[in-house]
Amino acid sequence: MKALHAVVHGRVQGVGFRYATVRQAQRLGLAGWVANRPDGAVEVYAQGDPGGLSALATWLQDGPGTARVDRVELEEREPDLALTSFVIR
Repeated sequence: MKALHAVVHGRVQGVGFRYATVRQAQRLGLAGWVANRPDGAVEVYAQGDPGGLSALATWLQDGPGTARVDRVELEEREPDLALTSFVIR
């Protein structure tokens, strides 16, 4: 199991980004969370198999059609074994 942390910048709040991220992560069998940040970005922590994480990282580059992603900061993290589902924080 691997984990990643992402910060997505652009027009990503108020456009359904978090809900679409949950659907995408659940479809890929990932656990973790997504949250709005005070600076207007969206923060994502996801864990699961490397293929699913890679697919999510690729999806985050565009997000849902209602969003405009300008930049995504990605970094690997240690898995949090207490997480068992993907939720909005």
